[in-house]
This record gives sequence, C-alpha cells and structure tokens, in this order.
Amino acid sequence: MRARFWIEVSAALLCGLLAFLTLIVEDWIEVVFRVDPDAHSGTAEWLIVLLLGAGVVVSALLAGYEWRRTSTSAGEA
Repeated sequence: MRARFWIEVSAALLCGLLAFLTLIVEDWIEVVFRVDPDAHSGTAEWLIVLLLGAGVVVSALLAGYEWRRTSTSAGEA
C-alpha cells in the first residue's frame, strides 16, 4: 500500500474519533479552545459532527478507491 492509503485511513479514523468524542462530550470544544461559539446551544457541536462525518465518508471512499487501484495494479503485474 502507498502512503496515500494510510493517510486516508488515518484521516477517516481521526474524523470518526472526533465525531464520536463530540457526541459523547459535547463541550470538549469549549474546554480545549476556551471559546463558546454557540452559547451552549449545541448548534456548533452538531455542525462539527456533520462535517466530521462527511470527512469520514470522503476519506473512507478515497481509501477504498486507493485500495482497489493498488490491488488491481498488483494483480496485473
């Protein structure tokens, strides 16, 4: 596997972990960055979960494409 595959898998895992963390501990953003962008309404957290979820999907699709591309070219050799 090329490094690109591992970067995409790592990005998918990181996005998934952060999305899960945001669902479980909703105010981790306020604690870590010391800002409260939505005055505890939860809107920013849901937006972040949606964006991270999209990051998981895109990274996983790219990693799958890279996996298929690499395994196809290895089979041709």
